[in-house]
Amino acid sequence: NRYQRPPTTQRALGGAAAALMQIRHLRTIYAPQETIAKVTAICWSQNNRRLAIVTTDRVVHLCDENGDRRDKFSTKPADSKGAKTYVVRGMCWSPDSTKLAIAQSDNIVFVYKLGTEWGDKKSICNKFPQSSSVTCICWPEQRPNEIVFGLHEGKVKVGQLRSNKPATLYATDSYVVSCAANREGTAVISGHIDHRIYRFAFDDASRGVAHWELCRHSCVPYALSWGEAVCAAGTDQTVCFYDKDGSVLQRFDYSRDETEKEFTCAAFNPSGETVVVGSFNRFRIFALAPDGSWRDAGLKQIENLYTVTALGWKCDGSRLMIGSLCGAVDMYDACIRRVRYKGRFEFTYVSASSVIVKRLSTGARIVLKSHFGHEVERINIHEDRFLVASTHQTLMMGDLETCRLSEVPWSGSGNEKFVFESDKVCMVFNAGELTLVEYGRNDVLGSCRTEHTSPHLISVRVHEPPHEGAPEVKIVAYLLDLQTICVTDLASGATVATISHDCKVDWLDLNGRATKLLFRDKRRALHLYDVATQSRSTLLSFCSYVNWVPGSDVVVGQNRGNLCVWYHIEAPERVTVVPIKGDVEDIERTAGKTEVVVDEGMNTVSYELNEALISFSTAVDEGDLKGAGAMLERLELTAETEAMWEKLSQLALEREDIVTAERCFGAVGNVAKARYLRKVNKLSKSIEAETRVPGTGYAHFSVQSKMAVLNGQLARAEQLLLQQGLVEETMEMYQELHKWEQSIAVAEARQHPEVQTLKANYLQWLTETGQEEKAAELKEREGDHVFAVRLFLKGGLPARAAAVVQRYEDREHFQPALLETVATALFEFGMFEKAGLFYEKLNDMSRAMEAYRKGSAFARAVELSRRAFRGRDVVELEELWGDYLVARKNPDAAVNHFTEAGAYLKAIDAAIDCRQWAKAAQIVETLPPVDAKPYLHKIAKHFEATRSCEEAERFYLRAGTPQDAVEMYSKAGKWEVAHRIATEHMTQAEVAMFYMTQAHRLEAAGKLREAERLYVMVHEPDLAINMYKKARRYDDMIRLVTSFRKDLLHETHLHLAQQLEAEGSFKLAERHFVEATDWGAAVNMYRANELWDEAVRVAKQHGGVHASKKVAYAWAVSLGGEAGAKLLAKFGLIDQAIEYATESGNFDHAFALAQASKQDKVPEVHLKYAMFLEDEGQFESAEKEFLKAEKPKEAIDMYTHQQDWAAALRVAETSEPSSVPDVLCAQAKALVEKGDFTKAEALFVRAKKPELAVEAYKHAARWGDAQRLAKEFLPHKVADLTAEHAAYMRGDGVHASEEALLGPARSLEEGRDFARAIDAYLKVTSERARSHDICEEAWEKAVQLAMNHVPARIAEVVNTVSKRLMGIGRHPQAAELYEGIDQHREAVDIYMAGNLWDQARSLARSATPQYAKEVEVRYREHLKGAGAAVDLVQGGNVSEGLEAYAQRGEWERALELAKQQGPPMLVKYATLHGAALIGQHEFVRAATLIGKYGASAQPAPLAMYERVARELLASGEPDGGGMGKQPLVGTRSMLHKAVGALRDAGDEPALQRFETLLWASHMAAAKVLAAERGAMDVQRKLAIGLLRHVAAVPADMAFYEAGMACKAAADLNSAFVFLNRYLDITEAVEENEATSAALDNSDFANTPIPHEFPLPDKQFIDGSQIEHVRDYVLELSMNKAVQQALDTADLGHVFREIEQIREGLRGGRSSSGGGGGGGDALYTIMRDTISQIG
Repeated sequence: NRYQRPPTTQRALGGAAAALMQIRHLRTIYAPQETIAKVTAICWSQNNRRLAIVTTDRVVHLCDENGDRRDKFSTKPADSKGAKTYVVRGMCWSPDSTKLAIAQSDNIVFVYKLGTEWGDKKSICNKFPQSSSVTCICWPEQRPNEIVFGLHEGKVKVGQLRSNKPATLYATDSYVVSCAANREGTAVISGHIDHRIYRFAFDDASRGVAHWELCRHSCVPYALSWGEAVCAAGTDQTVCFYDKDGSVLQRFDYSRDETEKEFTCAAFNPSGETVVVGSFNRFRIFALAPDGSWRDAGLKQIENLYTVTALGWKCDGSRLMIGSLCGAVDMYDACIRRVRYKGRFEFTYVSASSVIVKRLSTGARIVLKSHFGHEVERINIHEDRFLVASTHQTLMMGDLETCRLSEVPWSGSGNEKFVFESDKVCMVFNAGELTLVEYGRNDVLGSCRTEHTSPHLISVRVHEPPHEGAPEVKIVAYLLDLQTICVTDLASGATVATISHDCKVDWLDLNGRATKLLFRDKRRALHLYDVATQSRSTLLSFCSYVNWVPGSDVVVGQNRGNLCVWYHIEAPERVTVVPIKGDVEDIERTAGKTEVVVDEGMNTVSYELNEALISFSTAVDEGDLKGAGAMLERLELTAETEAMWEKLSQLALEREDIVTAERCFGAVGNVAKARYLRKVNKLSKSIEAETRVPGTGYAHFSVQSKMAVLNGQLARAEQLLLQQGLVEETMEMYQELHKWEQSIAVAEARQHPEVQTLKANYLQWLTETGQEEKAAELKEREGDHVFAVRLFLKGGLPARAAAVVQRYEDREHFQPALLETVATALFEFGMFEKAGLFYEKLNDMSRAMEAYRKGSAFARAVELSRRAFRGRDVVELEELWGDYLVARKNPDAAVNHFTEAGAYLKAIDAAIDCRQWAKAAQIVETLPPVDAKPYLHKIAKHFEATRSCEEAERFYLRAGTPQDAVEMYSKAGKWEVAHRIATEHMTQAEVAMFYMTQAHRLEAAGKLREAERLYVMVHEPDLAINMYKKARRYDDMIRLVTSFRKDLLHETHLHLAQQLEAEGSFKLAERHFVEATDWGAAVNMYRANELWDEAVRVAKQHGGVHASKKVAYAWAVSLGGEAGAKLLAKFGLIDQAIEYATESGNFDHAFALAQASKQDKVPEVHLKYAMFLEDEGQFESAEKEFLKAEKPKEAIDMYTHQQDWAAALRVAETSEPSSVPDVLCAQAKALVEKGDFTKAEALFVRAKKPELAVEAYKHAARWGDAQRLAKEFLPHKVADLTAEHAAYMRGDGVHASEEALLGPARSLEEGRDFARAIDAYLKVTSERARSHDICEEAWEKAVQLAMNHVPARIAEVVNTVSKRLMGIGRHPQAAELYEGIDQHREAVDIYMAGNLWDQARSLARSATPQYAKEVEVRYREHLKGAGAAVDLVQGGNVSEGLEAYAQRGEWERALELAKQQGPPMLVKYATLHGAALIGQHEFVRAATLIGKYGASAQPAPLAMYERVARELLASGEPDGGGMGKQPLVGTRSMLHKAVGALRDAGDEPALQRFETLLWASHMAAAKVLAAERGAMDVQRKLAIGLLRHVAAVPADMAFYEAGMACKAAADLNSAFVFLNRYLDITEAVEENEATSAALDNSDFANTPIPHEFPLPDKQFIDGSQIEHVRDYVLELSMNKAVQQALDTADLGHVFREIEQIREGLRGGRSSSGGGGGGGDALYTIMRDTISQIG
C-alpha cells in the first residue's frame, strides 16, 4: 500500500458547505517515507512569507510561500553536551515574523531569532528551561513578548522575552495535551488528560479570576483549536463545538462510522469560520453557516496517508498544510471562490470577511479583511492601485502599493463617488458630503459638505511632522460655493481660513505643509493665500497651467509664452521667467533633477529647473538649516537666493541657531547684524569655555539679552539685565540705541545718582543734534514754557509754540515781543488764521484782517469787519467766501453767501451744482427773462426727471421750448396733454415734423405702440405698417392694413405667407394663406416640406373631407409601397388604399384590406391581380384569379387574345357556356384572317353563326361561297345577298347616299310637317352617312326647325344634337347650340370637355361670372394633369407650373424656373429633387445637386442631408471620383451649404451637429488625398482623428482604417488596440447590438475617443477580410514586444494638432501652429481638401 497523492482537481466538500469552503490539493512539499517520520509541527509566519516544518529528526525546514525549501537548521538540546533524544512538541512564530519558538520534550523552550530576510543570521535569543517536559505551545498575537506553553506536570506558563523568565499562569494536576489562543490574542485555552479544558484571559475585567474551567470534554481533547468557537475532538470519534463560556453549541458523533479513527489535531483558519480536524487517512472540514450553526462541510479521504499529525493555516487563509505520521507534507489551496477582475487582478475569498487580492502581473498580494467580521460584498480597484470594498455596514479602502488598509463604518446609498488624487487619503462623495479616510486608519479623518466634487477643487494634505515637536498636518481645502474657499484642520475640525473671491474658482491646491494655498479663477488669474497670515496676493494673470513642484514649495506656472517659477514662494514678487513655445504638460522630478515638460506641437521639450533652489525648501521643511545654508552657498546671489537667505535667517533666529543666522546675514550683505551676531557668538563661546558646560552659552542672560535687543524685545532685555542688578548696563544699552528717555526712566526708577546729569546731557545732545522739538517737549514737561516756546520757534514749529502760549497764557505772562515773533512765524509758515488771532491779541486789526483774508478764514474776517470796521467789507467778503466754497466743491454752503452778497447768478449756479432746485427756481423767479433764460431749461429738465411735469412744463414754456414739454408728456404717455401743448404753442408743420422724429426715436427704442400712435396722428399709417413689418409683428401689421389699407389686405396676407414659408415659419404662413382664402397654397407648402400631417389637417379644415382625402392619397403616393397603403387605411380611405395597393403591385396587402374591411372589393382585387398576372405572362395563375373574381369572360378574352383557343374553349365550356359561340367565332375570324375559310366556315356553323361566315365570304368577295352557305343555312337572305352582289358588281358603296338619307326629311319639311321632319332629320346617324358633314347638316336643320317652328322641342332637340355632335368630335358646334339658347353653363362644360379652354374661360367670364372661378381651377388642374407647365407659367401660375414640372420629372426646367423666383424657391425644389433621387438610392447625385443649389435649415431637409452624408461616408466610395479626383466633394459641398443655412438661422444645436459632420467629411476626404500623396503619417493621424467622430462615421470602418493606418506606420501597439476594438464591434454587429454600451472601454479610458456610439447595421468588409484581421490581431497578441495600450500622450498630441488646424482654418490663419514638418504637411493637406469646395 503506497501513499496516494490527493486529487488535484477541485472537489465539492458536500452539501451546503460546498458554498462555504473549497479545498484543492496544490503540491506535495515532502513525500512520505517508508517508516514513521512524524511531522510534529507546522506553522506559518504572520507575514505569510515563511513556512516552518519539523519532524522527528528535530530539523526545522523553512520554505517560502510557494512551499519551496529555502533554508533549514537543527534544533539544540537543553543540555548542549547531552544526546538528542528529545522530540519537538510544538512550534510557533512571533507576531512580527522574526522569531520562532520551539517547545521540546527535554524540558525547554527555545526562541530563535531568524531575521526578516532569507540568509539572515540565526541565533537563540531566549530560552526557558523547565522542570518537566514541555507538551504544547502557542504565541498570542496581542502578546508579542509572551509565549504560552503547557507542561507535563499540568502547569500552563508564560515565557517573558524581555526578562527571559517564565511565569506560571495557572496550575492543574493533569497533563497538558494541547493549547490554543483565540484570534484576538487576548486569551488562551488548554486541554488536559483528565478531559478538562481551561481558559485563561490576559485582560478580562468582567471576571474575578484570570482562569477557570471552561468545560469537561467527553475524552482527552488532543485536537483543540479556537476560532469563532472552541473545537475539541479526540479518541471517541466525536467533534464538539463550545462557546467562549463552555456551553455546547454542536456535537458531531462519528463513532458509528467504522472507517473513522480517533481525531489527532485541529486548526481553525485565520477568520475562525472554518476548522479542519485530522484523523486517519482523512481530514474533515467544518464550516460556520450564515445562521450561526456549524456544518460538516465534508471530508477529504487520502489513502495511505496514515494519521494526520500536524495542521497549519497560512495567515491569509489561502493555504492549508497537512503533515502525516510518515512525514508527508501536502499543501492545499483553500477558498470560498476565486474571481478574476478585469484580467489584471485575482480575488480569492478565503472567508466571508477575508479576501486575498493578487496582482497578476507581479504576483503581489494583500489581504483584505473586515476587522468587524462583516461579509465582503463588493470589491473594485481604481486606477490599478486603489482598492474599495464594501460590506453591509462598513466601507474598506486601501492602497495596493503601500499595503495600507482602512475600514470605517458606512451606511451609504451605493452611489458614492471615489477620488484618489492623494496617495494618503481617499475622498468619498455621497449625497453632497465629502468624507476623507486616511489609509491605514480605521476611522474617518474628517467630513464636510460641498457640491463641487472635481478633484481640481479639493486639496487634502496629510503627512507626518517633519521634526520632533512639529505638529501633524491634516488639512483640507474645498469650495463652499464657486466663489468661497474653506480651509479646515481635519485633526481639530476647526476652520483655519475662509477665502471669499469675486470670481468663480476653477482650481486650487495646497502645498505639502498646507501653509500656502494656490487657487485660480475663471479669469485665469492665479492667487496665493498664506494660511498663517491670512493674506492674499496675485501671482499671475492669464495663467493656463500651475502646479507645485512635487515635494517642495516651488511653484511652476505658465503665462502665455512664459514659464514662471517661484523658487521662494515667501517672496512672490521674485519670479524666474523663461520664454517657451507651447503648453506645459507636466512636471517630472527624479533623483537630483526636476524638469518641466512642454508640448511644442510636434515635439516635447524639457526645461530643467534649479534643483539646488528646490532642494532648499525641502531641507527647510525637514529642519536641516545647516544643510539648507550649504545648498545656498553653492548658488549665486540672485533675487530668489537672497529671499531664501532671509527666510533661512528668520528660521535660524526662531530656532536659536546663531551660527547659521550669522552666516545668513553675512550672505545677504547685512553687515551690521552679521557683526552683532559674531560678537554674540564669541560671547556665547567664552561663557561655555568658562563654565565648560556645552550649550550653556546661549542660555546665559547676557546672550539672551543681546538676542532680545536684536529681535527688538527691549523690555525683555531690560528685565534680564535688571534681574542681575546691572542698572548701569541697562542704561548703557538704551543709550547705545539712543533711547535716552528709557535710560532716564530706568535711572529714576532705580534712583541713580546721576539722573540730573543724564537729563542735562540728554538736553544738550538733543539741541546739538537738531532735535529742538523733543527738547522743547522736555522743557515744557519741566515747566519752562518760555524756553519751550523759543525752542519750538527755533525748530520751525510755530504752531507748537502757539499751542504752548494758548495753553499757559492764563498762568504765565508772555512778552509782546515773543507774541510778535510767534505771529510773524505763523504768518511766514502759512498759518494765517492762527497768525490773525495773535495779531488780534496784539490789537493790530489791519494785519489780522490781512491774515484772515490770506488764509481764507472768512468767518473770522466777516466777524472782525463787523466788529472793528463797521461792516465795511462784508459784501465783498461774503462773495469771496462763496467763491472759496465753490472752489472747494462746497456749493451748498456757498448759495447763502452769494445771496447775502447779491450775486444771484452765482447763487443760481451754486444751487444747481448742489441740486438745490427749489432754491434755484425761487431765485430765477426774481430775475429778468433775459438773465433767467439760460437756467430755465436746466430747471425744467430737473422737474421732468422728478416727474413734476406741470412745473417742468411751466419752465419749458418760459424757456421757449414747447417741443421739450411735448416730448416729456409723450414719454409719460400723456398724449392728450402733449397734443394740447403742441397745437397751442407749435405750427402744424412743426407738430408733424416733431411727431415723425419722435416716432422714429420710439421705434428705435422698441416702443412700437407709442410710435404707431404718433404715425397715425400725423396720418402716416404706411410708416407704421412698415415699422411692424420690419419688427416682424405681423398681427399688428395686419391690424393696421385692415384699418387703413383694406384693399391691400389680400395681397398682404399672401406676401407674408410666402415670406414666412421661406423662413420656415409654417404655422404662421398657414394662417396668412388661410386669411388670403388660399388654403391650397398652405397645403402645398406643407407637402413641399414633407409635413403631410399638417397638410391633411389644413385640407380637412378648409376643404372638407374630400380635399383631405386627396392630400392623404398624395401622401400615400409619396411614401410608396406598403407604407402608402397603410396610410390610406389609417385615414379611412379603404377603397383608395385597396386601389393604391393593387396599382403598386402589393396584392397581399390589398387582399388583407379587402377581406378585413371591404368584402365586396375582394372580387375586384382578384380581377386586378389576374390582370397583373396576365401582363406578367402568368396566364394559368391569371385564369384562376379571373375565376375567383367571377369574371370567366375576362379569362376567355385573355386566352382569345393569346389565340390559345383550346384554353379559351375549356374555360367557356366549364365556366361560361354562353361564351362558347363567341370563342368559336373569334377562332373562326382568326382563321379568316389567315385565309383558311373552310375551317372558319365550320367553326361559324358550329357556333350557330352562319351569317358571320357569309359576311366573311362577302368581304373576301367570295360571293359563290356566300350564296352557297346562305342557301344552306340562311335561305331568307338569299335575295338580299343576290342584290348586294349585283350592287357590288355595279360599284355601289355600302353607305346610303345623301339624297336617300335627307330626302324623306326634306319632303316632310316641304309639307310643313315640322315635327316629323325633325324626327326624320334626327334619324340620320354617323353609321348610315358617308361623312360627318352630312350628319351635322341634318342635325343643325333639326335644330333650326325646332327653333323656328316647334319651340316646345328646342331644349330636347338641342340636347340630343349637342350630344351627337360631341360624339363625332364637333364640340364647338355643340357649345354654340347651347349658347344659342342661353344655356351658357352647359356650353362652358362642352368647351371644357373638348379642351377648348380659351373659349370656356372667355364665355365663363362674360356670361357666368359665378362659374368663372371653378373654370379657372379646373383649367389649372387640367394643365397640371396634362403637364402643361409652360402654359401654367405663362398664365402667371408659377407655383402650379413648378409643381407640374416636378410631377413630370422635368427637374432641370423646374430648377431653372425656381432659380428665377429667388433662393427660397430654388432651395425648396432642389430639396424635392434631392428627395426623389434619394428614393432612387442615387445619393451621390442628391448630394451634388444640393451642394450646387443650396440647402434649407428646416428639420425635414436637414434629416435628409444628414442621411445622405452618413450613407456616403458609410459607403467608403468617394462621391467625387477616385484617385486623383476630389473625394466626397458633393457631400462636403452639401454639408457646407447646410452649415451656412443653419448659421443664418441661428440654430446652434443643429449647427454644431452639422459642423462636426462637415469636419468629419473633410478629414475622410483628406485621408484619401494623403494616400494619393504618399503622406503615410498624415494618413495615420487623420484616421486616428476620425475616431472622435464615430457617431458620424461608421464605427467599424473608423477603427478598421485607424488600425490599418497605424499598422502601415509601424505603430503596432495602437494597431493592436484599434483592430481589437474593430473585432469587438463586428461581434456586436453580428449580435444585432444597437450601441456600443456592452463593449469594454478600459483601453480607451482617459482618451477623447467616445465610449458610447451607434453601431452599423451591417459589416463594413466581408467575412474573409474579417478573418484576416482576426488572425493579425492574434499574431500581435503573441508578440511580447506589442502592448495592448495606447500612447495617450501621442494620442492627445494628434487630437490637439487636428483641433489647432481646425481652429486655424476656421479663423483664416495661414499656419497650423505645429512645431514640425508633420504638422505642416497635415495642415497643407487639410487646407487643400477644404479648398476643393471653395
